[in-house]
Amino acid sequence: MKHKFTALFLFVGLFISGQALAGGHSRPVQKDIVDTAISAGSFNTLTTALQTADLVDALKGDGPFTVFAPTDEAFAALPEGTVENLLKPENKNQLKAVLLYHVVPGKIRSADIGSGAQPATLQGATIDVIGSTSGVTVNGANVVSADVSTSNGIIHVIDAVILPPETTARLQ
Repeated sequence: MKHKFTALFLFVGLFISGQALAGGHSRPVQKDIVDTAISAGSFNTLTTALQTADLVDALKGDGPFTVFAPTDEAFAALPEGTVENLLKPENKNQLKAVLLYHVVPGKIRSADIGSGAQPATLQGATIDVIGSTSGVTVNGANVVSADVSTSNGIIHVIDAVILPPETTARLQ
């Protein structure tokens, strides 16, 4: 009987200690950029491309990152064969350049970036962010959902794939 009370006392003590460490209530753990994109269900092409380019671990890293994430429909709107071509092993560097062109270092909320901003991407080139009464565009792609918070940054959903200038020339 004494052991049952001791076990019960230890269990209650651990539960209370755990609640105190969690601030008295439990909070859901926020997902990183990659897991957020996967769970959304509308970024299958993007997540496949990240895996093919070996960028998953980088975007699961500490960051913070700001990702302008094209939807599956955005990838489908590229000229026929473009996605398939980019996913070929021999085009890994080109795919990596396209994906890194969608990522800006730092955590940039929509309210933090002004119209006409030209943040540098992890690919090395800058992108044009333009705000107007009709919304925000990034290199002509519309931001359709802004400020999706993740544990290691922010996602802004865009309706088109943006391509670095040198990649655009190679695809034509």
